[in-house]
This record gives sequence, C-alpha cells and structure tokens, in this order.
Amino acid sequence: MKMKITSAELQTIAVDKEKYPNDNIFEIAFAGKSNVGKSSLINTLVNRKSLARTSGKPGKTQTLNFYNINNEFRFVDLPGYGYAKVSKKERKKWADMIEEYLHYRKNLVEVIHVIDIRHEPGEHDKLMHEWIKYYGFNGIVVATKADKISRGQWEKHRTIIQKKLNIENKQLIIPFSSQKKINVDEVWKVIEEIIEINKNQQP
Repeated sequence: MKMKITSAELQTIAVDKEKYPNDNIFEIAFAGKSNVGKSSLINTLVNRKSLARTSGKPGKTQTLNFYNINNEFRFVDLPGYGYAKVSKKERKKWADMIEEYLHYRKNLVEVIHVIDIRHEPGEHDKLMHEWIKYYGFNGIVVATKADKISRGQWEKHRTIIQKKLNIENKQLIIPFSSQKKINVDEVWKVIEEIIEINKNQQP
C-alpha cells in the first residue's frame, strides 16, 4: 500500500544554498541526465499531472526544485546533467549547483539516481553515481521508460546498468514507467523505508 498523498506543492526554487528551505524537513533528491524523466517520475509518485514541470526539451530543470510532500518530507529535483547543447560554462554551473547541494545539505537523506533503462549509462551517469556513493548514499537507481522495451529485456538492461555503474546489488535497480505506471509501488516501498529510517532523526 503506497503512501497517501494529501498535499504536494512546489515550495522553493534555488540556485545556491542561501535559498534552500530553512527548516528540519528531510529531503530525497532525484538526479539524472537531462530528459531522463525525473519530473515525470515525481509527478507519477505524487499522482499529479504537472507538479514538476516536464518538457520534451532537455535541460528544462536548471534549478534545484524543492517539493513539499504532506508537510513531512521533500522531493528535490536536481538540474539535469550532461545536456550537450549548453555552453561549458553553463554545464559547470549546474555541476557546481548539484555538488554544493550534495555537500552542504544536512536535510538530504537519499539521492535516487534516474537512468533511462534503454541506454547504457554514459560517462556523466558514471560520474554522478560515483558522487552519490562518495557522499554516502545507497545508489538506488530508478530505470525509467521501461514501457519502451519488452518486459523480457528488463533483466538484460538491468545487468548492463549494474556493470557500468558498479552496483553490487541488482535489487537497487528498479525498472519504472510513468507512462504505464510500472513499479510505482516498488519505488514507494523504497521511499517509505527511507522515510521510516529517518523519521526520528532531525536533520
């Protein structure tokens, strides 16, 4: 039984730590390449059509977007990385924004890495995964767009992701589709465990 969402709203948009929400609510962040489906994943999890802005155009999320869920915890949509059509300077700005958040944010309890199940993870994905592990998180992967390949292909693609990102436990890779609502409950199960573990820890 997945969590009942009573409220979900965009609380703050930030580009640096001065603008982060100033309270003790803990946060679960979503990191992924531009256009991988982070915003759609957030919308599907909270059952809202357009809480997180989605776009067919990569590079839409250029800020840290903080979504307050049930006044209990927040989802944080990180800027999409690896988008080739922006300048090097712009890419560095996004990378610095993500790293500052991972490094300084006491409220942050988990980073979920969003990967397109159809494609072998690239260098940017590897780097992001190494960052996530370096900062002490579990390295949970939600592999989006699972409806675009046959169910019989899932294992093969999970194995490719596992090898490329050096993930020890394949159970940490969850195939997902926002379009077909595949494994929404599975992702919630993981999130609820994180919430349970952190419930009594003040950030």
